[in-house]
Amino acid sequence: MIERYTRPEMARIWSEDNKIATWLRVEVLVCEAWAREGVIPADALERIKGVALDLERMHEIEQEAHHDVISFLRMLQEQLGPEGRFIHLGLTSSDVLDTALAVQIREAGQALLQALDVLLVDTERTAVRYKDTLMVGRTHGIHAEPITFGLKVLLWVDELRRARARLEAALDEMAVGAISGAVGTHATVPPAIEEYVCAQLGLQVAPISSQIISRDRHAQFMAALALVGGVLEQMALELRHMQRTEVSEAFEPFGAGQQGSSAMPHKRNPELTERVCGLARVLRGYAITALESQALWHERDISHSSAERIIIPDGTTLLHYLLWLMHTVISGLEVNPYRMRDNLDLTRGLIYSQRVLLALVDAGMGRQEAYKLVQRNAQKVWRGENNNASFLSFLQADPDVTAVLSPERLAELADPSFYTRYVDVSFARLGLLDDTTSEQ
Repeated sequence: MIERYTRPEMARIWSEDNKIATWLRVEVLVCEAWAREGVIPADALERIKGVALDLERMHEIEQEAHHDVISFLRMLQEQLGPEGRFIHLGLTSSDVLDTALAVQIREAGQALLQALDVLLVDTERTAVRYKDTLMVGRTHGIHAEPITFGLKVLLWVDELRRARARLEAALDEMAVGAISGAVGTHATVPPAIEEYVCAQLGLQVAPISSQIISRDRHAQFMAALALVGGVLEQMALELRHMQRTEVSEAFEPFGAGQQGSSAMPHKRNPELTERVCGLARVLRGYAITALESQALWHERDISHSSAERIIIPDGTTLLHYLLWLMHTVISGLEVNPYRMRDNLDLTRGLIYSQRVLLALVDAGMGRQEAYKLVQRNAQKVWRGENNNASFLSFLQADPDVTAVLSPERLAELADPSFYTRYVDVSFARLGLLDDTTSEQ
């Protein structure tokens, strides 16, 4: 992943130094396991434990060998001399690669969960803060009925929690190692070796492996990353709309010295949330690649390997960056409740059409007749008749309506609080009702 979208803690996890150090950790644990079986002498094991990594020498060898694991092993064996024969005893490359990859994914997963937890706290606080802040709900981009901004954000809380649960489950599926030898039969490396190594690494043993760990696990993990990214995109997309000039209900942070356009000094572009939407697409592409890598020839081929060298480090790095980016957005969100209220009234009362419809039906009018009656008056508002008169005034002037509902009753129906009286139920269901402070 390019430096622009990489945070230092994730860069360390996927660095070449950490990757090769993790390979060495696996190899040393295998030697420890063989020593427990009486195969490797104690003095040889001590020499192996003291071996140092020489990445420069490894890369020199790779220019000749064109195989990274072989180059790694030769680099170690050059240092060890006779004891080098015990390195990689009974193993195949994937024993080291897949088991070490599981360790790195676990490290990356912990960083992702930490960042997700921070964003969840931000989002929960925002939902509670604006629990009762009225705004218009929109469907198909058109004003529908009143909601609150807190309720909108609460939906994001629920989605983020589910995304976290999926990610945690996928990480559990990935936390397996395999030290089973060529084609996975344990013919050259007994199951006891595998069990010891995995236990020391805090991994479960893959119940069965071919020459590799089955790639459905990796596909599930990458899909979980993409689904987290999808929730972030949903949040960002909504906030992009709310920042539009004609909406202006909420804004991402914009620093005092920040510039939005090279040509137009007045511009305050939603560049953070646009970036989230763009990069979420990359995560979905990585998930597709992981799904394509699930089916391999026989006991293995390496068509998955080259793709995974990109999609797994880059996917975790990118999602980690996006989580912290959305933390910046949500924690610094500028909400304009006054503009939200202005927009609520923008259609001059059309948002109460369903309540009028139901009141007519409750009074005994047939639903289709009531629907056409309400729609007839709504269309007058859309057309701007009578100098842009309100929906309520048209209804109160319509004898077909007032024959059933009095003007006073019609005025009572235009009350936005009717639509938000059950907001607390949703907050209670998500455990966020206590300690609420709201801004009107």
